[in-house]
Amino acid sequence: MAKQQTTKSPQKRTPSREDDRSLARVLVERKHLTLQQAKGLLARLKNGESHNSLENVLKEEEILSEDIILEAKASLWNVPFIDLRNYEIDPEVLELIPGEVAKRFRFFPLFRIDETLLIAMSDPKDVNAIDKVTQLTKLNVSPALSSSEAVIEAIEKYYGEEVEVEDHNVSNDDLQDILEVIEAQEDQDITGEQEQSVQDLEKLAEEAPVVKMTNMVLIQAITQGASDIHINPEEDQLRVRYRIDGVLQNSHNLPKNLQEALVSRIKILSNLDIAEHRVPQDGQMHIKLKNGKEVDMRVSTLPSAHGENVVLRILDRSAALMDLQNLGFEEDNYRNIVSLLRNAYGIILVTGPTGSGKSTTLYAALNILSTIEKNVITLEDPIEYRLPLIRQSQVHRKAGMTFAKGLRAILRQDPDIVMVGEIRDAETANIAVQAALTGHLVLSTLHTNDAASAVTRLEEMGIEPFLISTAVLGVQAQRLVRRICSNCIEECEKPEDVEIPEEVVKSLGINKDEMKFFRGKGCKKCRNTGYKGRISIVEVLPLTKAIKSQVIKGGSTLDIQTTAEEEGMRPLLHDGWIKVLKGITTVEEVIRVTNIK
Repeated sequence: MAKQQTTKSPQKRTPSREDDRSLARVLVERKHLTLQQAKGLLARLKNGESHNSLENVLKEEEILSEDIILEAKASLWNVPFIDLRNYEIDPEVLELIPGEVAKRFRFFPLFRIDETLLIAMSDPKDVNAIDKVTQLTKLNVSPALSSSEAVIEAIEKYYGEEVEVEDHNVSNDDLQDILEVIEAQEDQDITGEQEQSVQDLEKLAEEAPVVKMTNMVLIQAITQGASDIHINPEEDQLRVRYRIDGVLQNSHNLPKNLQEALVSRIKILSNLDIAEHRVPQDGQMHIKLKNGKEVDMRVSTLPSAHGENVVLRILDRSAALMDLQNLGFEEDNYRNIVSLLRNAYGIILVTGPTGSGKSTTLYAALNILSTIEKNVITLEDPIEYRLPLIRQSQVHRKAGMTFAKGLRAILRQDPDIVMVGEIRDAETANIAVQAALTGHLVLSTLHTNDAASAVTRLEEMGIEPFLISTAVLGVQAQRLVRRICSNCIEECEKPEDVEIPEEVVKSLGINKDEMKFFRGKGCKKCRNTGYKGRISIVEVLPLTKAIKSQVIKGGSTLDIQTTAEEEGMRPLLHDGWIKVLKGITTVEEVIRVTNIK
């Protein structure tokens, strides 16, 4: 077995509140921030409204550009600021520093003057990196400030090595160590065709390289904004894929003999039985990152022909604090849904297929409704995010805690507002209707393609039309479309080449020759997909008198849809088109999620 490396990755210096105050002072002096803005941002950080540094808040909320922030920091630290993307590199200087060292310590050599070497760093106060360069070159080292991303791109470009963003990644040497660990275990008859003992699996999963490999898979997925991690065993390899912005993307093709070690490590972290391979298992794990961010993961295993398939759902706690407007609601739809939420009783339904963001919308609605004067109780399967002031209950079918039974119990807890994760059956639907009719505001979801179909779905569950018209306040349908990457967005040179189905042209009444269309060219930030992030397209259907009349007389889904549109409801396709015209998404994305052929 290869000797384990003991060199620790350099620790990033965590910005202090004093750093934040100093940066704010410089930005005010340079008139990039007003004194009132600076005081407000520092107060937010002090009160714990954000775990970020001032620099990250300024960038994430797009208050200031990164260049302005970096120029201020360079002035504060009395070092030059250099934009590496427009910098002419001296090839001879590259020979002074091995690529592995530049990669590990995150710096890039710029030029040498006599006995002084200038290096670009994202943290010029990183004494470990400066000491390492001094030791290697025997030169005086002078640091310059550059963005972390620019430093990484320069290392990739000029050293020809792929650089991962996180410190928890696995190099080729680490991967070789892992393979040798596995091979050594096989030599001792621990792996192979025979059944492994629990002790052997635990020993394998706790090997240092295996731990590092697992950390890499988890943290890289979080860093890239993935919603799910898929670990798929195949006949001759172990494939790792991330679902990013709703689309699965291949990340790693690992050797087959890593399978048992990686899966066992994930099982240990999520409190599953590592000796059980024949039946599905469900668990969860909690991860706290160095920057203070906390992430929960829901873990599911499933036996397959080539071993256990593992899927991890990443539950970012910050998603539970989203505002409805930030989810993609246009102003009129936002007003409509808030108007529905102001009712003291009745049912509000959110519909759409799996993965359309229904739960996030419900949590955003609860953030509006939750106050000290209201008793808000939820029944979920599972509880995805923890919310303050809200009593959250978990469905547990094996123990007999179904949606219907749980909802009955909740109604004995004197609730004002009830959120039911999903109405799946007639019994739950009936109890929800009765709850609404007896003075409770009920929020829930249904699996239907559009808002109008929710009414007929309830009828199929046995709810009488007159009860639907009385209990249901309104229905919101939604989908998630990918956002065009803001870093590489460009206007399409030939709008006539944008393919729009005739049905869309007719429905929207557009002349595409007069329109401007945008796309993402593809860059490192979006992994060359042209998209980064997602946004909702929605339709909101309040049950007005005209709609209720249609429901009571047994109108079809088409009848309800037609009446709603006549009263001003904007269908999903039209809401998507608004996002296209704003340059937020593409025609292809809207067509993809609305199933227009």
